[in-house]
Amino acid sequence: MAFGLLSYSGINAQEFKVITSVESIVPSGMGRSRIIDAKEEKDYETYTSTQTEENNSRNKSKRGDIRVKNFEETKLLNFYNIAGIRFQNIAANDAVISSKLNKMAKEGWELIHVLSAVESDAGDKDGQGIFITRYIFKK
Repeated sequence: MAFGLLSYSGINAQEFKVITSVESIVPSGMGRSRIIDAKEEKDYETYTSTQTEENNSRNKSKRGDIRVKNFEETKLLNFYNIAGIRFQNIAANDAVISSKLNKMAKEGWELIHVLSAVESDAGDKDGQGIFITRYIFKK
């Protein structure tokens, strides 16, 4: 009976994964749009410090140590081209993103949450803008 309880407890462990799509909303199609999928794991505790009244030293992690060098980058199309918003590009991105989500579902990942944000063009001199979506999965 004890063996059954021990083996059952490992089944409840969950794994989470985040996939991010970045779609450019830069006028004239000058931006870059991608789906990003990290192919290596990072332990957040390595880059975390706890500050207290007695110890307020800052985290000394180096940016280069935090960066992920192994990732999958899938090209997407920009929302705009020279003529303005390009609905065919949005439809193409939807098809590519759906393909990625379907593949992950076949691999046993369950999509549990989607978060979106936008940093839009702030006027004539800005020229910047992205639409970012994070897809959170569990297995």
